[in-house]
Amino acid sequence: MAQIKDVARQAGVSVASVSRVMAGHTGVSEATRQRVLDAVQALDYRPDLAARRLRSRRTDTIGLIVSDIRNPFFTEISRAVEDMAYQHRMRVILCNADEDPEKEALYLDLMRDENVSGVILSPTLPTLARFRASDYPFPVVLVDRCDRETAADAVVLDNVDSAYRLTAHLIERGHRRIVFIYGVTSATGRQRHEGYITAMATHGLETLAKGVPATVDAARTAATELVSGRPLPDALVASNGIILLGLTEALQEARLRFPQQIALAGFDNLPWTRLVEPGITVISQPTYDLGQAAIELLLQRIAHSAQSVRRVVMRGELIERGSSAKRGG
Repeated sequence: MAQIKDVARQAGVSVASVSRVMAGHTGVSEATRQRVLDAVQALDYRPDLAARRLRSRRTDTIGLIVSDIRNPFFTEISRAVEDMAYQHRMRVILCNADEDPEKEALYLDLMRDENVSGVILSPTLPTLARFRASDYPFPVVLVDRCDRETAADAVVLDNVDSAYRLTAHLIERGHRRIVFIYGVTSATGRQRHEGYITAMATHGLETLAKGVPATVDAARTAATELVSGRPLPDALVASNGIILLGLTEALQEARLRFPQQIALAGFDNLPWTRLVEPGITVISQPTYDLGQAAIELLLQRIAHSAQSVRRVVMRGELIERGSSAKRGG
């Protein structure tokens, strides 16, 4: 296996010159740079990244820890982070925590061992409850999940406002018995539940909410139980796309037509929500923008560690489709 001294000998330059070229430093003539690159290609040289990490306190690697990679929301977040990292010539270590605090802690320890430059994290509720940025040797930006009192850089949706607007939309179309089914494993579900409660209270209506694990199976089971009795709810609302899929499956299995027999709405403008007749009303999240903003915030924190805590809050877009049509219409 070729070593850096072999590249230097082949190119007729010093080892220091090879190091500068490989690190992308300026101050190297174009002729020297080209000789080094030609030698690298001829010898199939690969830098010793582990040794480079030991010599430097900073790496060109960031960590991304998501709570459930099966959720298309986090797939899009991951794509945005990777795209931006590529533009900045940085690598991404992607970890899936499966909504498991122990697995999440293991991956945070891995980030320490890898000496990453920073981490983007969508935390579970237990991790968020005890989160302190000073506990980590690297900057951390929270994405999607953050409490109001958490002192950390974060990029989030305005969850309370989005759920309020979605619930109010259904109320304005004559629906009164609105059941909100939300994920219990994240701050996001809790905040959207809060927006639902506020909308129902504003209109003098009884709250009918049910917390479930954020899985398709759990949501389908909860919805099946709700629609097996009488009277039927006027509408079901899901706090995320995974739960919305479970509700949709339950209504189809029960052969309930929406909106004629029951209205349906939820979060996340996934492709299938347009295809299910007559189309499902959703809050569309600026998912790619959330991921892009998270890595931009992280890069700023890496460059300026003493800057004040920043929070980027984005607004969801209400996309009205046939599933929430006016009651009796």
